Amino acid sequence: MRLQESSISVAELIDQFNRGDMVVNNEYQRQPRLWPSAARSYFIDTILCGFPFPKIYVLEQLRLPQMRPFKEIVDGQQRVTTIIDYAQGRFALGSNSLQFAGKRYQDLEPDDQIRFMSYAISCDVIRDAERADILQMFRRMNAYTLPLNEAEKRHSEFFGLFKDWVTERLDKWGHLITEWKILSSRGIVRMEDAELIAEIALALEDGIQSTSAAKLRKLYKKYDAEFPLQDEWSARIDETLQFIQTDLSRLQQTYMTKSYAFLSLVVSLIHNRWGIPGLADIIKIHPTGAFINTPDAFNRLADLAYAHENKDLDSPYRLYVEACIAGSNRAPQRLVRADFILKALQGI
Repeated sequence: MRLQESSISVAELIDQFNRGDMVVNNEYQRQPRLWPSAARSYFIDTILCGFPFPKIYVLEQLRLPQMRPFKEIVDGQQRVTTIIDYAQGRFALGSNSLQFAGKRYQDLEPDDQIRFMSYAISCDVIRDAERADILQMFRRMNAYTLPLNEAEKRHSEFFGLFKDWVTERLDKWGHLITEWKILSSRGIVRMEDAELIAEIALALEDGIQSTSAAKLRKLYKKYDAEFPLQDEWSARIDETLQFIQTDLSRLQQTYMTKSYAFLSLVVSLIHNRWGIPGLADIIKIHPTGAFINTPDAFNRLADLAYAHENKDLDSPYRLYVEACIAGSNRAPQRLVRADFILKALQGI
């Protein structure tokens, strides 16, 4: 078996399919069915925006007696089928394509059509291989693949409005998460940033609570087809993160940017401005309609972060420090952190 790295433009791929020189071999596909509409739309938007996607694998053989190359797609059926269907005008892009929503291929501007057709698809061409060789190749590749974590599972299962909304928030605020080092690069690659946004949404939906994969999956499922709170939640999260970026920028180098502390900061700011379900009943601190109520708020937050960094258990912030050290994603610790942060915001 020989493997050669290559690339093929969308135009070349479509031409080879139209001439019958390339086909999809369903025998190697794990899921021969088509992707859901939202997934197909997001994939085409990926191409139109010039972002990469995983390579496809092509088995090339010679067709006798003409000695003409003949190719089979052995991995990448959904991607290739989606590209061909879109080029033939079989579906329009959905709302998860911000720039091209509602457009079929023929509705695109000429420059966008050229960009689509000239997009280079990365592919590996397999030659001199039998079926057993290809199956062994995939077994070996899968042996080195990390199991999906819960966030990755959700984003491979759902393709609806809530997933798109999480992605949009990350498109808008991903730079903050990266620049402030709220999550590691590895964590972002494993979609911990998507989980962070989903946890903020969970607090907006049901208040401060312990996180579980089941609760977050329920949220994705509930708002998959209809998401009436989308605009309200977007506005609240955007305003809050903008406030952090501009008015609390000096917190960037402190322990308040630890992911669990940052989540508590965001949720506390949202509560102080608009309210979080059930939180006032538990900690007896009510919303004020503002993000902060004292000019000393930053210094108070910095004191919390400093105590956390130094694990200072002899300071007035002992309970806050303990809530940061142990069980950082459990409801009791989250409530303690919210209590201290809100008191800092209100000057209590």
